Amino acid sequence: MRDPLRKAGLLALTALGAAILATGVRSESHSAETGADGEVVIEAHGYNYYGELQYPPDFEHFNYVNPDAPKGGEFAIDASGTFDSMNPYSRKGRAGALASMMYETLLDGNAPADEYATSYCLLCESLEYDQGKNWVIFHLRPEARFSDGTPLTAEDVVFSHNLFLEQGLPSYANAVKQRVTGAEVIDEHTVRFTFAPDISRRSLISQVGAVDIFSKKWFEETGARLDEPRMETSPGSGPYMVDSYDINRRIVYKRNPDYWGKDLPINVGRHNYDTIRVEYFADETAAFEAFKAGEYTFRNETNSKQWATGYNFPAVEKGWVVQEEIPDGNPPTNVGFVFNLDREKFADKRIREALALGFNFEWTNESLQYGLFDQRESFFQDTVQHARDVPEGAELELLRSLGDIVPEEMITEPVRVPHTSSPTRVVDRRNLRQAMRLLDEAGYAVGSDGVRRNAEGETLDIVIPINSSGSPTMESLIGTYVQNLQQMGVNAEVQKVDPSQYTLRRRERDYDMIFDGYRTFIGAGTGLMQLYGSEQAAISVFNPAGISSPLIDKLIDTALFAETKEEETTALTALDRALRHEFFVVPAYYKSDHWLAYFDMYEHPEEMPPFAVGEMDFWWVDPEKAEALKAAGALR
Repeated sequence: MRDPLRKAGLLALTALGAAILATGVRSESHSAETGADGEVVIEAHGYNYYGELQYPPDFEHFNYVNPDAPKGGEFAIDASGTFDSMNPYSRKGRAGALASMMYETLLDGNAPADEYATSYCLLCESLEYDQGKNWVIFHLRPEARFSDGTPLTAEDVVFSHNLFLEQGLPSYANAVKQRVTGAEVIDEHTVRFTFAPDISRRSLISQVGAVDIFSKKWFEETGARLDEPRMETSPGSGPYMVDSYDINRRIVYKRNPDYWGKDLPINVGRHNYDTIRVEYFADETAAFEAFKAGEYTFRNETNSKQWATGYNFPAVEKGWVVQEEIPDGNPPTNVGFVFNLDREKFADKRIREALALGFNFEWTNESLQYGLFDQRESFFQDTVQHARDVPEGAELELLRSLGDIVPEEMITEPVRVPHTSSPTRVVDRRNLRQAMRLLDEAGYAVGSDGVRRNAEGETLDIVIPINSSGSPTMESLIGTYVQNLQQMGVNAEVQKVDPSQYTLRRRERDYDMIFDGYRTFIGAGTGLMQLYGSEQAAISVFNPAGISSPLIDKLIDTALFAETKEEETTALTALDRALRHEFFVVPAYYKSDHWLAYFDMYEHPEEMPPFAVGEMDFWWVDPEKAEALKAAGALR
């Protein structure tokens, strides 16, 4: 199945990517000076919360790139559904795929792919901050330019910061306003941000360093708004810009021949294509048929049926298309069936537990997904923060120190893990009986018509919307689950809606349940508040369940104020235990590899970095192979 968050990844990264902070072993590569007032000021060419950077100030390129990668050729991918805007930050409509790729940030959030939660200067050439991280100063590169040739200055940085606060996503703006107290232009190429006192120092510097920078001049001249859809794009400073688009059919981005940053060490061996093309299709079936015919050239496959059985078409048999599996060093996205906790019926956990028992992962995996997936159980799956068994040691001490907000069963009982089901039949009768007992206890009795009703005569209605442009496998997975719910007497249904409606309903939390997910973290960051925090629960688009819990809030705060990596790991392990105890997601599947299929003209480094596939970042086209494919008629 296509990852439901894949197409929205860039938007999510704008709001959350700066908050992902983690650990690592590094060498010292920054300097510190003590001012006249005794304040220690750190100067650096990049940022990591612990101040440890792998690459020194004079690095020539990232270790994993090919510095001699040829420039040229085209990279072409698919997108499903429609788009009616080229503004990726609008609260309305559907933005075109990759629409934010034109904009750059002070710190490059897309690299390096071999360090987690570390960013190096891109639009800035250096930064300095006090040891307590109460403020940060960025020194901009004087040569930085927008694609229209106008200089990028500190005025643009402050303007962009304020624009997100005034017209950006409310959950993002509210969180940042509480943490960033000032943005000040010192001179044309210097900007200073100050941070609120008495809060965690996590994510503050990386937050302001990860904001996309826009042209103040363009916005003021056009009167455009950040939160409204539009097809006109503001000039960006990045290596690519929009070349053309045909609404709902395709978007073409081209390399900016005058890109100001092409020779920076941070960009060596990257941004190698002349053009990046996105082809739109009505649904996944049409998209795959187009790939087989050579209408686009690269697929990051997530449909297990297609991966297992679909790659037997002529282009594969002739050696034109290759399949490759590359290990994914990131924890998996926390996907599953998410309960909308705003619905009163889900206040009773017994109902949530009963509905969860209708999902038969084992049968689904064997019958629909060819046994290619594992079942996720943790919000920090397969990391050191993955909670197991009963708490002990430092984690137990932490939980006991929090008092009555920690349920006793969280301390005395093993952490919640998914139920098991029979792989041989879609309905596991043992689980069905248990689910029906839970529903009886929750006050939903079965009537003579086989439908459950409460004391007021209300049926237990569960509506799950799905995107009409999604894959048939996803539709089958959700449909099978709904059929199992119906066997319990639940009035469940699938509602297939068009992509625009689906986007709107997801934003407005207009569903009972939805197959969705939560971004993953392997370190503490204020983005955890947007995902799971009570203060943003009512408005955060990153919290599809609307989970709100004093215990979760306390554990997030504990992680944010941790003084050592060990304390941080302990707090996040306890957070994983608490999230699983709250039980607001029926966990689904995950895979530990990227499944890639592409026409055999792309090359990548032999030693791949752990945290990114990098197909649009540091891969390149072999010109001889590309010409051979064209001559053979493999590509359209």
